[in-house]
Parts: sequence; C-alpha cells; structure tokens
Amino acid sequence: MPERTALVTGGAGGLGRSLVEELIRAGWRVVVPLERAGDLDERDGLATVVADLTDPDDVSRTLRAAVAVQDAPLKALVNLVGGFAAGQPVAETPLQDFERMFALNLRPTYLMTQAALPRLAGGGGAIVCVGSSAALHPFAGGAGYAASKAAVMAFARAVAEEGRADGVRCNAIVPTQIDTPANRAAMPASEHHKLVPPERIARVVVFLCDDASAAITGAAVPV
Repeated sequence: MPERTALVTGGAGGLGRSLVEELIRAGWRVVVPLERAGDLDERDGLATVVADLTDPDDVSRTLRAAVAVQDAPLKALVNLVGGFAAGQPVAETPLQDFERMFALNLRPTYLMTQAALPRLAGGGGAIVCVGSSAALHPFAGGAGYAASKAAVMAFARAVAEEGRADGVRCNAIVPTQIDTPANRAAMPASEHHKLVPPERIARVVVFLCDDASAAITGAAVPV
C-alpha cells in the first residue's frame, strides 16, 4: 500500500494522465479532482473527486479526500490545472477576457496551495506549479495568458520562501508546448517535432515531488 499521497489537479489532461501514471508507478497514492465524473477511472492507487477548483468549498472537500488515508499522508501537491486562450492585442481585449486567464491559471493554484500548506507544514512536502515559457517570452495577443503564468511563477517563489521553515518546497516547471492532441491539431504537422512528450515532463514533476529533490525550492525548471 502506498505510504504517501500526491494531490494532482488537472490530472485528466494530456500531461496529467502521464503524471498520474508516473506517480503510481513510483509508489504514490494519487488523488485527482475532476470537472466531471468519469473523466478518469478510479483504480488501485488512484482516487478521484468531482470539484470546481475555483470554489473554496470544493477545494476544502478535495483536500479532505487527499488526507483521508492516515497511513498515506499528503506529501505533494501538483497544480496542473489551467488554460490557454489566444487573444487580441491589449487595446482590443475586453477586461473579462484578460481576467479569465487569471481565474483559470492562478485562482485554482492559489486556493489549492492555501488549503494544502497547513497539512504539508506538519511533515514537509512538495508543491509543484506550472508556469509557461510565454511568461518569459510573451507574444502578441497573449498578454492575459503570459501575465497569468508569470503570476503563477512569482506565486511559487513566494510560497517557497514562506515554506522553508516548515520543510515545504515549492517549484515551478516552465514548459514550452506539450505534445497533446489539442496542440497537434493547432499547429502544422511540420512543427510537431517541437512538441515535448508529456511523459518526459511528468518524470521531472515526479522528481520535484520526491525527497530526492529536497535541496530544490523556489526554482523555475525549464522542461
């Protein structure tokens, strides 16, 4: 039976499914909040809960599911959930479209981290957030996405500083484009070689969750 639990948001997505498999293979119990029941089938080592991670009450319920097994305490939170939308130039972007990127990319990460920190602080652990190369190299029409991902990366660094005394580490991965069906469909076939296989990124995330990376916190890791 697994002796530690990882809570993975966005676990039914392209990267999330690969991460869930890698974590289970590494001996973790994994809890995944889902938008809809059935998005991911439960099995040994994997539990799911339907939740809206923009809602504080649902976030609390998700955390209760993550800490339900006393013999497998919560040791990692991975904030994969988020979204992308190509926009218009800033002068033409409605405020609600700009703010929507923060609601998708920052609000769930903030709420889940805030809820998990007291549990992790008791025995140490790891938090992994997802930035984006767009936060470092913004593109025209992507101000909302780039700014929200930059905010996630700054948030991760702040949490790393706050968590040091309690042995809680927080890092961010900084992916380019991930090899998912949606990304393949959105770009020419001649560019598919630039996409990064999700299982490669998943292995980096598992490392950042594990005690083997205990010396790393506050990092933005390109993948």
